[in-house]
Amino acid sequence: MKLRKEDVWVMRDEDVNGVGETERAGEMFVERQRMFGECHAHVFMDGVNYKEAVKRHLNGVDEGVIRRHFEMYREKGIAFVRDGGDYLGVSERAREIAPEYGIDYRTPIFAIHRKGCYGGIVGKGFENMREYAELVREVKARRGDFIKIMTTGIMDFDTDGGITGEALPFEEVKEMVHIAHEEGFAVMCHTNGAGPVADLVRAGADSVEHGNYVSEETLQMMAESDIVWVPTITVVANMFGCGRFSDELLHRIYEKGKNNIRRGFELGVHMALGSDAGAYLVPHGQGLLDEWRCFRECVEDESVLKERIFEGEEKIRKKFRFF
Repeated sequence: MKLRKEDVWVMRDEDVNGVGETERAGEMFVERQRMFGECHAHVFMDGVNYKEAVKRHLNGVDEGVIRRHFEMYREKGIAFVRDGGDYLGVSERAREIAPEYGIDYRTPIFAIHRKGCYGGIVGKGFENMREYAELVREVKARRGDFIKIMTTGIMDFDTDGGITGEALPFEEVKEMVHIAHEEGFAVMCHTNGAGPVADLVRAGADSVEHGNYVSEETLQMMAESDIVWVPTITVVANMFGCGRFSDELLHRIYEKGKNNIRRGFELGVHMALGSDAGAYLVPHGQGLLDEWRCFRECVEDESVLKERIFEGEEKIRKKFRFF
C-alpha cells in the first residue's frame, strides 16, 4: 500500500499556534489530514470504573454514554472504530448511532469465551463446540461484523510475565476459528503468551489482540502469516503512577512490550493501532493518541511507522466486515 502525503495525519511535539484543524492532545499536537483508526475499543466501558460503567446499561442501553464517547472520537478526527463487544447490547446499539458521528464502527456484538475462563466481562460463554457454533450463529443473526474469541486470560500485574487462567488448547482454538470462517467471519482473538499466540497463527486467526509476552519464535511465525497484531500497549503505560500496581513492575512489562513491538516491525509483522479504549485509564479518543506515542518510542523512522500502521489497519478494515 503506497500512501500519499495527504493521507497521513502529522503528529508533532512542538507548540503550534495556528488555526484551522490543528488541536492539542496532551503534549502532542495533531495536524489533521488523516487519522489512524481505533482498532480495539469497548464503547460500554468508561476508562474509570468497569462496575459503574456496567450499571449504566443494566436497565437498558444508555445512549448518552455512547454519544459522549463518539463525540470524543469525532473531536480527535477518528473515523474508524473496531469494538471488542459486550454482553449488554451497547456495541450493537452503538453501530446504529455511529453514522451520525461519521464513524465506521465494527462490532462482534459480544465476545465468546469458554465458561469458567476469562471473558465474561465482554461476552457470552460456551461449554462445547455445539454451543460455540450456536453463539456464532447468534452473532450472524444479529448482523455482527466479525467473531471475537477469548483464548487466554489477561496480564497478571502482580507478577512479571504471568497470564491469568489457563489457555484454551490448540485443537479447540483451531475448531473455533474454523467454525467462524465457515460462517464467513473474520476472527479477532484476545490472546496473551508466546504459545497461545503461536496457536492462533497455526489456526489461521485474523488478528491477535494484546499478544503480551510473545517470543522471538512466535514473532517470526506472525511475520510469515497474514495475522494482524494489535498490541494495546498503552494500557500499561497509562497506569504509571496510578498507585494501583507496582510502577517498577509496570515499567518492566512496558519495556518488554516495546521490545516485542520493535522486533515485530523489524521482522515485518502486520500491526495496527488499538488502545483498548474504555479499559482502566484509557479514555476513548485520547487512548489512540496514547497508543501512537508508545509506538513512536519503539520505531525511529516515523514515516515508515505510519505506513506500516496504515497497512495493518487496511487489512483489518477489509477483513473485519461481514455484511
